Amino acid sequence: MKITASARTILVVGFIPIAFNGLFLFANGLFMLIAPMAWYNTVPGVTDTGSFNQHFIRDIGIIQMFLGAAFGIGMIQPAHRLNLWAAATSWLIAHASFHLWEVAVGISSPSTIARDFPAVTLPALIGVALTAWAWFTSPRLASPGLITRNSL
Repeated sequence: MKITASARTILVVGFIPIAFNGLFLFANGLFMLIAPMAWYNTVPGVTDTGSFNQHFIRDIGIIQMFLGAAFGIGMIQPAHRLNLWAAATSWLIAHASFHLWEVAVGISSPSTIARDFPAVTLPALIGVALTAWAWFTSPRLASPGLITRNSL
């Protein structure tokens, strides 16, 4: 099967956000799991959110690793892509929404929105875009006969 230049461009452009979410989330989670104190002291703004709790940091680290794995596995397993990315993106949206809520109620200052954007909001936005793409390119949408009550 010959890949056209436009298809190759789509593959490369699509690979970048998938790789970002997969690698960033997994690596961040691994960092949290292996060196929670270093993570706590290194990541901007974390020390402003409360005292160090290695158990909590490691718990969230495990979640981050699962989220990264979901994006990575979804990249190579198209049959499971939509479910994996939708599940991971749901958590990312909830996490980003919680950060915005903290600003809205005065717990955090508005400056935290920009500070947290690369590590909190951006992965959620990428997840939304990737999940939407997975939804619209899903083979189950190719024919109305493929959509059944149980497939939704």
